[in-house]
Amino acid sequence: MILVVLLIVRIQEVSYHNRMATYQRPHVDELVRLLTEDRLPPRIVAITGPRQSGKTTIVRQALRRMRAAGLPGEHIAVDDPEGMYGRSHVPSDATVAPDPRLRTVDWLVRLWKWGRERAWEHPRGFVLALDEIQVIPEWSGAVKGLWDRDRDTGCPLRVVILGSAPWALLTGRGESLAGRFIPFDVRHWSLVEMVDAFDFTLDEYTYFGGYPGAAPLITDLREWRRYVVYSIIAPVSDRDILALTRVDKPGLMRQLVDLAPEYSGQIVRYDHLVGRLRATGHTTTIAHYLGLLSDAGIVAQLSKYSGSAVRRSESSPKLNVLNTGLMTAKSGYSFDQARADRTFWGRLVESAVGAHLHNTLETSMRLAYWRDGPHEVDFVLSQGPRVLGIEVKSGRRARSLPGLAAFEKRFPRAWTLLVAGTGDAGRGVFGDQTAVPINEFLAAPASHWLEKAP
Repeated sequence: MILVVLLIVRIQEVSYHNRMATYQRPHVDELVRLLTEDRLPPRIVAITGPRQSGKTTIVRQALRRMRAAGLPGEHIAVDDPEGMYGRSHVPSDATVAPDPRLRTVDWLVRLWKWGRERAWEHPRGFVLALDEIQVIPEWSGAVKGLWDRDRDTGCPLRVVILGSAPWALLTGRGESLAGRFIPFDVRHWSLVEMVDAFDFTLDEYTYFGGYPGAAPLITDLREWRRYVVYSIIAPVSDRDILALTRVDKPGLMRQLVDLAPEYSGQIVRYDHLVGRLRATGHTTTIAHYLGLLSDAGIVAQLSKYSGSAVRRSESSPKLNVLNTGLMTAKSGYSFDQARADRTFWGRLVESAVGAHLHNTLETSMRLAYWRDGPHEVDFVLSQGPRVLGIEVKSGRRARSLPGLAAFEKRFPRAWTLLVAGTGDAGRGVFGDQTAVPINEFLAAPASHWLEKAP
């Protein structure tokens, strides 16, 4: 019986990995376009985003498509100890450094020169993709010089760089690649993508979040938790933040990585967080570290909406995880226990909506919350004169919605929207307010809902 169960689990894992390998996010089409359209000015494509968001898979899929179309390329994992061993087309050991600690700027220059040779040999050039580029100390200054040299000579080498840390942390403060790169932001997987790739249900997405690498493990909660904690959460502080920027209180940062997801959906005071943390820290330090966690795709700080940008910055923030798997992995709740606890499930549903809005924001959009005395609106989405207040309800009924009513009175030009965690859309379920089912809401980006605002 045990062997049968293990066999079924193994078959499920293989199926999941096969889906992961074949499923293509829209980013693949965009990356191919950026690397093949001659009318675009040559620039480095800088791919950044949270851990386990599929950046490497996107690059590999794009390279396969370009190779099939006659444009060769190579993906190099800078942090892979095996480096470029086992590849017959590597001309010599000049590009091999089996120990990642030996991958210095000199190694990067040798590798780049090898890429140049390949580019000059082929009529369409060559694509060199460098993954986890931040492993190389002071890499950005070297890339700047190498790239400028290629522009002077007209070398048809196309370069992609990848990193799990935010772009500002990757480049550091010493060198600027301004004007030389195209930012390519990869964010957490949406409900639609997890449904299409892994047949997730809405409730599974709400609990497990959008981590494709963890999808094969959802039938084994213990292993899923271990994967999220040790492969996603832990490296954020040690590899993506502490290794790339100055953090005076690394112990405080590590504690905050663990603590912040607990407060998702709550308005918090920085001095309260200081009290919860075992290490001492000033409120400005906490605010700064939360900003780093937001850049790393862990938790966002939402300001209070008031119609004034000045007053927004003075309010206590509302925290929202950017992937609900971060919230549940250390919660202690099983899938069934989470669904049975209406309060906890309500926070998960609200956090899923907030994460979706944040992960689909466009550059000119702002996401905030609103509160005035006892009245509160979960999210306020704005862009220029358009303002949308969004309230989330995980239950089937609500006698009244005083928060939305107060918000409409305070901002008469704003539009409001109710997102229902369960039940069908329609009037009568929540008074006179029409409810949009959460699965429908999560199927469209933030811009879709904001465009409906008058």
